[in-house]
Amino acid sequence: MQRFEGRVAVVTGGASGIGLATVRRLAAEGAKVVIADLDEAGGKQAAESVGGLFVRTDVTSEEDVKALFKAAHDAYGRIDVAFNNAGISPPDDDSILDTGLDAWKRVQEVNLTSVYLCCKYVIPYMREQGRGSIINTASFVAKMGAATSQISYTASKGGVLAMSRELGVQFAREGIRVNALCPGPVSTPLLQELFAKDPEKAARRLVHIPTGRFAEPEEIAAAVAFLGSDDASFITASEFLVDGGISGAYVTPL
Repeated sequence: MQRFEGRVAVVTGGASGIGLATVRRLAAEGAKVVIADLDEAGGKQAAESVGGLFVRTDVTSEEDVKALFKAAHDAYGRIDVAFNNAGISPPDDDSILDTGLDAWKRVQEVNLTSVYLCCKYVIPYMREQGRGSIINTASFVAKMGAATSQISYTASKGGVLAMSRELGVQFAREGIRVNALCPGPVSTPLLQELFAKDPEKAARRLVHIPTGRFAEPEEIAAAVAFLGSDDASFITASEFLVDGGISGAYVTPL
């Protein structure tokens, strides 16, 4: 399929994990891809591999985000897809009883404020051209509660979900679709490292997944490609769950 021939996509957090898998998927379908990340080596390598553009970006910086979308528009003349994906899940974000205010604020800045900034500065370009698709990375934890809390992460993803819904409604008649992608646990280097240190923590989570495994980054990238394409032309303000059935489960298979 070449659903993105002649189209331009911006991917934040595009140097690794879900972001990198999405960069590759969109490029394989014909998109010109702009990769935003703090990882210069990984970002440049990813851009070179798909013939795209790398822009070093701190997504918590308003000036960096403005410069990112300007660079994308200057280079390619349009922005059709924005996958606002950058995020963190640090170990000091834990139970509300143990998480300090600094950790709370840092996670909110990276996971929620960055999505606000990316939407704020890409929407004007999309309004100008009369179309566009924004996909914001939320999480299945925005829909469910967990006794193994990461309080700021969960709150930030709930914010992404609500903001995406609001924007999807507000700009629908201008041809701009905004959806929240809600992945379940994904087998990224970050998650693998976390669970290698604590196999019991991994086992405690796996038991709740009907499919019995974590998602692969490419499976999440496929959902982004769908939401960004014309195949999803009547989908906006939605909560798009790709979670292996977690959110629908009460008792899972043995």
